[in-house]
Amino acid sequence: MTNWWRWQGAGTAAPGSFAVIGVGRFDTAVCKELVHCGAEVLAIDRDQHAIDVLRQVDPAIEARALDCTDEEALREAGVLDLTTVVVGISEPIAATLIVKDSEGSRVKQMIARATSDLHEKMMRWVGADKVVFPSLMQGEQLARQLERPNLLERLRLDDRNSIEQIKVPQAFIGRSLRDLNLRKNYEVSVLAAGPENRLSMNPPASHVLSEGDLQVVMGTVQALKGLPQL
Repeated sequence: MTNWWRWQGAGTAAPGSFAVIGVGRFDTAVCKELVHCGAEVLAIDRDQHAIDVLRQVDPAIEARALDCTDEEALREAGVLDLTTVVVGISEPIAATLIVKDSEGSRVKQMIARATSDLHEKMMRWVGADKVVFPSLMQGEQLARQLERPNLLERLRLDDRNSIEQIKVPQAFIGRSLRDLNLRKNYEVSVLAAGPENRLSMNPPASHVLSEGDLQVVMGTVQALKGLPQL
């Protein structure tokens, strides 16, 4: 069987490559938003019917039916070669242990779901880097955080344009807005900038960005995605 990520014509997994284990409502939302953001996504579930339904929802999502607690099956599918894995199944402990502890695993970020405070502690004990409560966090929101780690909030104005609050990327620290000239170089406008809870509205061109600062920027979705990440 050929590894999923090799189907994309690459010899190794792309930096923005994700596996989602489980295809419930929350997980399907994660998959759809990641694909919408241009990421490569592999969805797996032991239920063939659930996989068939997901393929109908969005044919762009690569989906497979396999045993999510079978190390060799996960390895053969290419899950252990991907950058980030989201475990959304109701019994995530076994899958989390396999993804984190399997020999040769290249997974850098492991995200698991939890249903209680105790469940969260257990997931962290077995190696989850981040634990989410699906009832409190929408799948689309998690997907955006995975794809763009410095994105904090987004207000979609229409199908093309958004306003976003982001953490100032490393490449902007110590530089003035005049020097960065984001309108010319990135086609986005800066609406506010500064420390959290002390943002300056319509900051002057002389404003220098510092580490830990936030920016509120406006532009097309494509232009905003072109800003440097953390």
